[in-house]
Parts: sequence; structure tokens; C-alpha cells
Amino acid sequence: MAKPEPRARTVLEPLSYFNLSEQSRAPVRSLAISNVSDSQCLIYLGTQFGGLFLFSVDNKDLNAASASDPSNSPSVPQSIKFVRNVLVGNSSVDYIHVFGEIGKLLVLLDGFLFLVDSLLLQPVKKLSFLRGISVITRRLRSSESECSNLSEGAGSSSEYTSTSQRFLKKLGGGIRANGLKMKESTQHRVGNHVFSVVIGKRLILIEFVLSNRVGKSDQDIDDGSFVILKEIPCIDGVMAMVWLNDSIIVSTLNGYTLFSCVTGQSGVIFSLPDVSSPPRLKLLCKEWNVLLLVDNVGVIANAHGQPVGGSLVFHRDPDSIGEISSYVVVARDGKMELYHKKTGRCIQMVTFGGEGVGGPCIVADEEDGSGKLIVVATPTKVICYRKLPSEEQIKDLLRKKNFKEAISLVEELECEGELSKDMLSFVHAQVGFLLLFDLHFEEAVNHFLQSETMQPSEVFPFIMRDPNRWSLLVPRNRYWGLHPPPAPLEDVVDDGLMAIQRAIFLRKAGVETVVDDAFLLNLPSRDDLLESAIKSVTRYLEVSRDKELTPSVKEGVDTLLMYLYRALNNVNEMEKLVSSANSCVVEELESLLDDSGHLRTLAFLYSSKGMSSKALAIWRILARNYSSGLWKDPSSESSSHCGGTNIISGKETAAAEASKILEESSDSQLVLQHLGWVADINQVFAVQILTSEKRDNQLPPEEVIAAIDPKKVEILQRYLQWLIEDQDSNDTQFHTIYALSLAKSALESFEAEVASKILDPVRREETSISEYRTSAIFQSPVRERLQIFLLSSDLYDPEEVLDLIEGSELWSEKAILYKKLGQEALVLQILALKLEDSEAAEQYCAEIGRPDVYMQLLDMYLDPQDGKEPMFKAAVRLLHNHGESLDPLQVLERLSPDMPLQLASETILRMLRARLHHHRQGRIVHNLARALDTDASLAILEERSRHVQINDESLCDSCHARLGTKLFAMYPDDTIVCYKCFRRQGESTSVTGRNFKQDVLVKPGWLVTR
Repeated sequence: MAKPEPRARTVLEPLSYFNLSEQSRAPVRSLAISNVSDSQCLIYLGTQFGGLFLFSVDNKDLNAASASDPSNSPSVPQSIKFVRNVLVGNSSVDYIHVFGEIGKLLVLLDGFLFLVDSLLLQPVKKLSFLRGISVITRRLRSSESECSNLSEGAGSSSEYTSTSQRFLKKLGGGIRANGLKMKESTQHRVGNHVFSVVIGKRLILIEFVLSNRVGKSDQDIDDGSFVILKEIPCIDGVMAMVWLNDSIIVSTLNGYTLFSCVTGQSGVIFSLPDVSSPPRLKLLCKEWNVLLLVDNVGVIANAHGQPVGGSLVFHRDPDSIGEISSYVVVARDGKMELYHKKTGRCIQMVTFGGEGVGGPCIVADEEDGSGKLIVVATPTKVICYRKLPSEEQIKDLLRKKNFKEAISLVEELECEGELSKDMLSFVHAQVGFLLLFDLHFEEAVNHFLQSETMQPSEVFPFIMRDPNRWSLLVPRNRYWGLHPPPAPLEDVVDDGLMAIQRAIFLRKAGVETVVDDAFLLNLPSRDDLLESAIKSVTRYLEVSRDKELTPSVKEGVDTLLMYLYRALNNVNEMEKLVSSANSCVVEELESLLDDSGHLRTLAFLYSSKGMSSKALAIWRILARNYSSGLWKDPSSESSSHCGGTNIISGKETAAAEASKILEESSDSQLVLQHLGWVADINQVFAVQILTSEKRDNQLPPEEVIAAIDPKKVEILQRYLQWLIEDQDSNDTQFHTIYALSLAKSALESFEAEVASKILDPVRREETSISEYRTSAIFQSPVRERLQIFLLSSDLYDPEEVLDLIEGSELWSEKAILYKKLGQEALVLQILALKLEDSEAAEQYCAEIGRPDVYMQLLDMYLDPQDGKEPMFKAAVRLLHNHGESLDPLQVLERLSPDMPLQLASETILRMLRARLHHHRQGRIVHNLARALDTDASLAILEERSRHVQINDESLCDSCHARLGTKLFAMYPDDTIVCYKCFRRQGESTSVTGRNFKQDVLVKPGWLVTR
């Protein structure tokens, strides 16, 4: 069974009431209301003794109604005005149906229908052609597409004359649906004025048609006629009826049955138990459904009788049922209850009379289901209720701290189209502020984030006191005034704690207060609340950064985020924010970060704003004072294991951040100013600065070379290498400087290598450390780099470099330089005698390409000079590889008598064999060439000796004309054309389209075929 919610909200409030005892003591039996205009509503009340009363309510009272209990009549404005009344008959008025658009009422009394005008000014007219009516209902349509036109169906049969119609009336049978059709020329149908009545076991469908005929029949009533559209067999004992679209649902003690007004077929929806309360039906016009009552349970079904949604369980079997907006209203025993259609919850319970009200309570609502009025009548009084505006309902819930229910209500109204999406965002923001002042900061920010209309500037006053740079950006007076004005978070926490203490004191004194008991049981400390507040507001501003904001608001968001991070001492987030694209205002943060010692963060901020000079100055200070309190690196502090590691890491981090700035700077003065201290810490960073491609304009090479410390040779070499190789510099000065620098380093490296062989282990370790550090810039040895450069470049001065290394043992480098200078003999001496690299010497001879060079190299092998032994193996290798290039006689003349006979004979034999081999190879090539020439001549001869026989039947392959004695031509692919086609085709392209100049026709010669 449904129970009223402990935190039920107010949906209906009493608008006015009227004491019926002043006009009539007859009990009320029927009730109906009709909106005449936006400013007036009419109430019709039928009594037990046939009286029909008319009351009027001014809709302007909707805005000034009191919310007091209607049971205390002096507190409720008596704005229901009695207009007039008429006596319809002597028995109970069972039904009142209002046709407001034509100003007519249909009243059912004692089995007869009576037609009354809406203002009760004209005489009551009895419709005597229908009698014995037990139930009446009006047809309502959800849409034109869902309804059939019954008038067209009625018009498909033959027309009746006025006499035959009067005759059927006298028989009491009414006007049969199969027999009546008013002429189109005499009819003017307006709106939906169709209703149905139940007479015994007959269900009769009738339409009230306005007529503009000059001559009126006996049925004409105020320019209108009643047309019986159809008669359908019904069941006995009908107690209630609803007509929606093409479906008519009737109720009896046995259950509910659905009839089709088009086909007349019927079907049982469901049956009722033997012992149950009287069945009731209520048309729910807002969703166009029907409520079927089974005892105290309401089943909602559609027009086809299919259940939709859930059931409504009432407290008791109601006397009457109404509808207003999304709620179903039931009344009984002086109480009225509101149930939500979708959730089935009892939203509100209103008491308007005691248990002894003296009879049933009747509820009437506006026919469209979306009205704002509902009227309840008891035997002694009439009470008018209005639906509280949605905003007022929401405000009431917010005042009671029912935030979840308030949001649910707004979402529900937004889905139903009663409120806009902006209002949902508005309420989320309002709830967020209320929660914030109740110290529920995390929940408050959750609602802020769900609001699409709330501006980030609205939280600025909670962070920085007014006045400030962004005071004018804060929206004013945008909410319902349910919360205090914005104040700094410290004040919010203090005021909130004071309010809690006050509530606790009042509760102990017996005063009921709206306080969260769970929050009171686990009340955090002031520091915890303040930290939670700062973290929550920080989260909101972090999300707000991704929104489309104006530049001034962006500045406020980022700057105040820095204030919050500073309050939390969240250095990582501070540095992350200022290191990325941001809108922080430097003037607002300079003193804050400087005073708090967050110099790293300040340096990042300067860098992000293009203030490179200030940023570099801070990094330089940090690098020099890494061991003092100025240096704070949370990452290194948490991961370090020793002080030395921290020092190195701190200095390198400062240099790394400075290098990032310098890599993008085109200010040569600034770059060279800070290059020195960065290079002292890490030479790799210095190289990255000088060789960066990120800057718009490269640094002047002359100034850079002059600024580099001469002791830091590796930096100079790497910079020159970048100029030459990556920047394609053709300046001979740079090439020469680079070559000389590499040569000096190579000399030092060679001398150090020689000296290291005789040094003690300590010095050897130091040397290895130095080499290791150098390898951070260059991965290859210096001599290798020198040799590669000397070979690849032609722009340096080889003589100058040669002068530098002339007295050294750098023979490979000397060979390259002598080669550049064209000193062939010196190159061969170095390669053959100093380096003893026979392969390189022979390759050099091959590059020169003269035979005498090989003989010169052989002389060097056989007579090395300087007291060295002859290099017979190298000489033999030379003769073996290049003997064909040497004259055997000259070789024999130069062979040394001291050379072993075995080596000499073998060498001479190889030379002779090579000579014979080359001679025979030449003869073979010569003979092959002659054979190819003979083959070509033979092919030409065969082509010239070819002949073709033409007779009278021969045709041109192009125009297909007979050749006869005409001139003709034959192509290499044996196609024949007349001379005319030959002139058109040309001599290179045949009829087949083959171009013999581009696609040569090759025929195998005699060398292949034979």
C-alpha cells in the first residue's frame, strides 16, 4: 500500500472555497469545470434534487492565493462567486458534460438528457427522443490520425426525410445510424461534439451538429441537431464509460469491456472479483490513457486496453478521481491525495474536512489534463485548488534541504517539457551553492559541473576577497536568494560551523532544525573542511579550463587555480599548469610565488609568458644555489637515495629547463650570456642550444664560435659539424677551423693513448672517465671523425692542416691530405710502407689508373729504403692482382736477386699465364664480333631477297582494294598495302598499328637458328 512520503512536497494549494449551505442544502451529486478565458473559470454543480448551480472563479487569484489549510475557512480567500442556478428536474443530476466551445451543457437527469446553455440564461430543453439513459460520455480525440470519421460512415446509407425521423422519435428508437444523413448543403459541422449514451443493452453514438438551415425540423435546438451515428449492442449493468479515439471502455460489476465504435466488436479487458468496490473509470487526457480502478488499485491502460506503466495503489477506495498535470488526484472522507503517475508515489495529502463530511467527495478537473485548477465538492462546500508553480515547488524542496528530490522534480518537468534545460542547469547551480554553504563541498561541485549555464567566475569570490581584478566578472542576483552571498572559503567554513553549533544547541532545546544527522555524527575538523573546500573548488576550475571562456575569465580561472594549488602546496600541479598553455596573470602571482620560495614555478610561469630573461635568471640562481633552501624539486626529493645524487640531479634539471628556453630563443645576446653556465653543467645541453632548429632565426656563427669556451672543444666541434653537415655551410673558414680542431683533438687523443700505456691505474681511470664524458656528444672516436671529414670535404685548407700534423704519427690523415694535394708518391709511401696497407695502396693506384703507378708501387715493395726489408709478399700480391697492367720485361728487370726463386718463378708464371689468357680472350671477342657482323649482313641479304607474288585477287590490307598492276608496299610484318595507303600510313607504321621505329621487329639470325 502506498504511503505518503515523509518529505512530501506541496503541489496543490487551496485557492478559494464556497459554503454551499448558503445556497442549497441538497447534497452534491455531479461536478464539472470549464475555462471560459484566461481570466475566468466556470464551475457547474449538480445536486440531488435536480438543481444546477453555476459558480465563477477568477484566474487572477492564482497568483495571490494563500497556502493555508482550507479546513480553516477564514484563512482561505472566498473568491468563488455564485452566479446563478436553474432547476433541471426533481431527481439527482447524475452527469454534467460541458461543450465549452459551443457554450452548451448536456445534463443527465432521471434517464433523460437536457440541453442547457453555459451561463444558465436560457430555458432548459429536454431531449425527449432519448429516454432510459444510464451513462453518458463524450468522445475525446488524441489526434485526428487516431480517430475514424463516424459521420462519413453514417452518411453511406440512404437519406431519411424529416417525417421518417419524427416517426422513429415517436417510437422511442431514436435515429438509427443506418438510416440518417443530413445533407451536406444544410450542415455545418464544428469541432468534436460526439458523445455516446447507454440505454439498457444499447450503446448509441450521437453527434451534435450545428445547422444553418432556414427551415428547421422538429429536432432543431438552437440551430443544432442531434444525429445518431451508430447503435452498438452493449452489455447490461454499465456503471461508467470512457470514449477515447475509436475505443469505448465500459465498466460493470463483472469487469471492464472495450467496444470499437467503428466495427462494433467488443472484448473483455479484464474481469473483477466477485467481491469488489464499484468500478470506476477516469480518462487521463495528458497522456491519453485510461485509469481503471480495481478496489484501491488503479491500472493505467491505453486506448486499446493494453496496460502501460505501473499501477497506482491508493490508501483506500476513492469516491472520485481527477487529473492535474503528471498527477492523479483521489478524494474520500475529506482527504485528497496526489499520486505521481509514473512513480506511483503519494506526493501530497490534503485534508479539507473531517471524517463526517456527510457524503461522497467529488473531484473535477480541466478537460485537457494540463490545467492548473482542480475542484473538490463535499455535500456542504466547494473548494478550489491550484497547482503550485513549478518554481515554487522547487523552492519549497530546497528550503527543506530535499536537494535530490528537487533535482528529480526538475528533471521530470524538463522531460515533460514544462521546464527548459537551462532551468535544470539553474537548479543544479542553486543546489550546489546551498550544499557549499552547508559544508558539503564535494557534492556542491558535482552539481556545479552538471550546470551548463553556471559561469566559473561565480566561484571567484570564494577564493579571493573583493575587490579584485575579476570582481566585475561575477554575476549578481542570479538565484532565488536561498543562500548567503559569496564569501572566501575560510569564512564559509567558519560560518557553517557556527550554524551547525547553533542547530545542535536548538535541537537540545527541543527546536526542530533541518540538519544532516549523518554529517553531525562525523563532523570534520576546520582544517579538513577547508582542505576539502579548496580541493573541490580546484576540481571545478580544472574542469572549467576546457570550456569556451572569455579571455578575462580564463585569466581568472588559471590565476586563482594557482592560488588554490599554493594553498594546498601542490607543487606538481602548479608547475604542470604554468608549464603548459595558460592564462595566468604574472602580476598577481609574482610576489606570491617569490615569497613562498616556489622559484621553479615562477620560472616556468615566466617562460610560458615569453619572459625568457627572467626565467633564465631564476634557473641560473637555482643552479648555483642547488644546496640551499631555494632549491625544491619534489620528484628528486622523493626518489633520491643520497645527497650527491640530489645535487647532480638539481643542477642538471636547472640546466635542462634553461636549455629548453634557449633552444627557442633567437636573441643571440641572451643565448650566449647563459650558454657558459649551462655548458659547465652539461655540454650536451649546450650543444642542443646551439644546434636547435626550433628558433626562427639562427644565431650568427661568428659570434657563437667566439663565445664558446676554448676549453670546451667538443662543443665547438659539434657546432661546426652541425654548420657544415646540417646547415650545408660552404664557408672555407668554418671547414678549416673544424679540420684544425679535429686534428688537434686527434693529436691529443693519440698522445694520451700512447701515454696511457705507461701511466698508473689512477691516471688511466681518469682518462677513461674523460673519454666517457666526451662520448656523450660524439659516439665515434675523434680520429675516425677527422678522417671522414678530410675525405668528404674539399673546402678546408689541407696545407694548414698538414702543417699541424706533419711531425706526428697520424699517417692515415697525412695520406688523405697528400692525396688532396696530389702528392701520389708520398701517398703510396704512407699506404704501402708506413701503414703497410697493400689493399689501400692498390686501390689508390686503381683510382689513378696509370700502369706506371703500379710499377712505382712495385719498386717501393722491392726497395723500401731506410733499411727496411723488401716486402716480397706485398709485391707478389700486387703482381697477382694487377700483373696484366705490368710489363713482364720491366718486372724481370726490377726483381731483386735476393728474391726467392720459388716466389719469382711463381710470379713470372702467373704473369705469363695472365698475358696468354688476355690474348686468347681478345681473340675470342674479336671472332664473336666478326660472327655477329656476318649474321647481320646475311639478315639484310635475306630481307632484300624476299619476294611476293601479286595476282588479280590480291587485296590491299588497308583499303581492301584490288592491287592488280598497282604499285604496292610490304612492311616487315608481311602486310601488303597499295601505294596510296602506304603514303597515308607512312613507312614506319603498318596496317596493324605497329610502329617499327619504337617496336623493333627482331628475327633470329643464323647464329641462333643454327
